[in-house]
Amino acid sequence: MELARHIEGISPKMLSQELKDLEANNLVKRKVLDTMPITVEYELTSYGKSLGIVVDAMSEWGMKYRKKVVGD
Repeated sequence: MELARHIEGISPKMLSQELKDLEANNLVKRKVLDTMPITVEYELTSYGKSLGIVVDAMSEWGMKYRKKVVGD
């Protein structure tokens, strides 16, 4: 639920499905902690971290494109 609070506009059901997909594709690792109530933690795998370069490049491109289109 902590993750859901930091992401606007996504339902808990959709977030859960996206996390399952990311785990199935080895981008995140899910860890269930024996707490009361049960706590679930997610962390990027090394494979997931390798996408940082791609995400940064897309972000940079998006900022340049926005300046061209919007003029901000």
